Amino acid sequence: MSNKIFVGNLSFTTTQDELSAFLSQAGEVAGVFLPTDRATGRPRGFAFVEFTTAEGAAVAIERFDGAELGGRKLRINPADSGPRRPSFAPAPGPPPGRRYGKGKGSRRGLRGRKRSL
Repeated sequence: MSNKIFVGNLSFTTTQDELSAFLSQAGEVAGVFLPTDRATGRPRGFAFVEFTTAEGAAVAIERFDGAELGGRKLRINPADSGPRRPSFAPAPGPPPGRRYGKGKGSRRGLRGRKRSL
């Protein structure tokens, strides 16, 4: 298990120091990352907390998942170690809805065919 946890459903008024002091009951907190909204500067309601040991993180999850802080029930889970955003590299092959080559039909449509009346 990792020594990093995700803390969700935080009050928007919770500070890094408050969260660190609250979770330090489980073990020594190495750092707290509290993301903020770029436009408003307000906290986004979740945080990532790193403990000095994996045991501290495990104790925090067991002890504080569902506990109240700032009038809200916390959701605490192990933090994912991989990237959360999908890659922006295009998928191999033709763009969606198109085929390589012309296949059936073409840009010319019916103009290239003989029409009979």
